[in-house]
Amino acid sequence: MTKPTATLAEPPYLRIVAAIRRRIADGELVAGDRVPSTRQIAREWGVALATATKALTTLRLEGLVETRPRTGTVVAGTAPPAASPASPSSTSSSAGAPASASEQELTLERIVRTGMDIADAEGLSALSMRGVAARLGVAAMSLYRYVTGKDDLVLLMADTAYGEESYPADAPEGWRPRVELGARTLWTLYRRHPWLAQLGPISRPLPLPNLMVHGEWVLSALEGHGLDPTRLFDIHVLIYSHSHGLAVHLEREAQAEAATGQSDDEWMDSRSPTLQWLAESGRFPAFTRIVGAFGDGYDLRLDALFEFGLTALLDGLTPIIEGREVTSRWTTSREATTP
Repeated sequence: MTKPTATLAEPPYLRIVAAIRRRIADGELVAGDRVPSTRQIAREWGVALATATKALTTLRLEGLVETRPRTGTVVAGTAPPAASPASPSSTSSSAGAPASASEQELTLERIVRTGMDIADAEGLSALSMRGVAARLGVAAMSLYRYVTGKDDLVLLMADTAYGEESYPADAPEGWRPRVELGARTLWTLYRRHPWLAQLGPISRPLPLPNLMVHGEWVLSALEGHGLDPTRLFDIHVLIYSHSHGLAVHLEREAQAEAATGQSDDEWMDSRSPTLQWLAESGRFPAFTRIVGAFGDGYDLRLDALFEFGLTALLDGLTPIIEGREVTSRWTTSREATTP
């Protein structure tokens, strides 16, 4: 029997919705399982990222999937009975945004928050103006009344993210508790929004008011100890780079898993033969002894490394900040590396 003309003209995103809906209905995907990301959908069905985003948005509005930070889009619950693919007329009203959302006035805050939701769930590389528009259920060009483009949007997202945490009016006593609070606050934000650490190197700081709040907190804690301005700012950069440097790996970890389809444990398992060969080669005795002593293997925990590194860093800086170390060593080492 010849397919109806309407089916042949069915928009690509609806065919994707129907295919994923069938996977859920057939039990191929169950509650909590990750569904294909926008990039995976784009590759599998040969469509644009905006089309893939529209498909996931439709499934989300149907209640079949939900977005979880750093996990991606997952099956929300038990699938309904298998349904025939929805026709364009039956789903066009829900393909963009919920009725309540579509009736709301489009605002800069909604645009920024939607961009953050996408970046939190799928990484900054998945963010696009078309994707944000599809999530909001509006035309892509309507966003340009509020932002000049993706770069502008990302800066607004970053400033909003950095502004989610503030500091108490009654600061802790002593420079070290204040610095620790500042470093841990940044780490909390990077944990919440891993894409933040991807925005630029520390040599090109972002001129964001809410990021300055965190810098001001640490700088004010370091003032009043007789440090010259250059040394004080060097210490500030070291403390900031500790949080920032480790946080870079949060997003890269998610990107690596998305690119390879392997978790960290699976990736390490796949390289066990190579590691075993290196250990048995006799060329790296220290590596062999230490790795052999692990027993169940080495568990790289970024949160634990952050705390360990922060303690070690501040222990080493304490004599300098509190003036208990001669200045010549610091000055000589800095001058030696200055062009």
